[in-house]
Amino acid sequence: MAGFDYSDADIARFREVQALAYDRATRVAGWLGPGVTERQAAARLRRELIAGGVSDFFHIPFAWFGDRTAFRRFRQPLQFFPSHRALAEGMPFVLDCAPIVDGYTADIGYGGALGHNPAWRRLDRDLAAYRDMILTAVREGRELDAIYRDVDALIAKQGHDNRHKVYPGRVIGHQVTRLKAIGPKRFTMFGFGVRTLQTLGRELIAERAHGRSPLWADKRSSRHPATPGLWAVEPHIGHGDVGIKFEELLVVTDDDAYWLDDDLPHVRRWKAEANR
Repeated sequence: MAGFDYSDADIARFREVQALAYDRATRVAGWLGPGVTERQAAARLRRELIAGGVSDFFHIPFAWFGDRTAFRRFRQPLQFFPSHRALAEGMPFVLDCAPIVDGYTADIGYGGALGHNPAWRRLDRDLAAYRDMILTAVREGRELDAIYRDVDALIAKQGHDNRHKVYPGRVIGHQVTRLKAIGPKRFTMFGFGVRTLQTLGRELIAERAHGRSPLWADKRSSRHPATPGLWAVEPHIGHGDVGIKFEELLVVTDDDAYWLDDDLPHVRRWKAEANR
């Protein structure tokens, strides 16, 4: 198995890009108001990221409002793209972006609600449990498909339903790497950067040759512990027409694992809630 191949300087750069992504997502969240559409929010997020020095995207920025935060009635990939759905008072929202700076990639999800939404608040409190649970299981060396099933069991115990199963490939996470400068920057295909597709293709071939996958799902291909490197992890739960997720980078070394950064908006929100 390939070992951990990142220096402290590399990890610091990944952390900087993730912090930039969260900063720009929270700026856009603060700008949102009634009547703003998903397309307008995603375009605003893209502009903010480029202004912050982003040179490329792992995937284009997404925005989902209302019941689309829970991927209700999603049947095909084009439904994930930002729509003309307009935000209204009380609606939940999710912003998702994956910027690249100098090849260093982040992939984050930021959720909220416009104004008062008790259902979103309850779901957010339940979402907090998955962060420690996933980290502990990865540290124990458990196989990824088994962790996925444990997440499913907790979702069911909480009375919610799994919404990451709607993502292509049913993924709850995927590996990210430092991308090499191949192909035109900021050129996308099917919502993903060209360099992303090139790298994912190579990673899929290389990992499958060793009985592993860079995609984390509940399939046989994920029946192995997390490969050393960085993983974007995105548990996504829903209840009725409300969906919520977090997405952030998990660092897996040869003998340990840790979240890339603990000073993130959802972590601060959960700590504040716990201290009330």
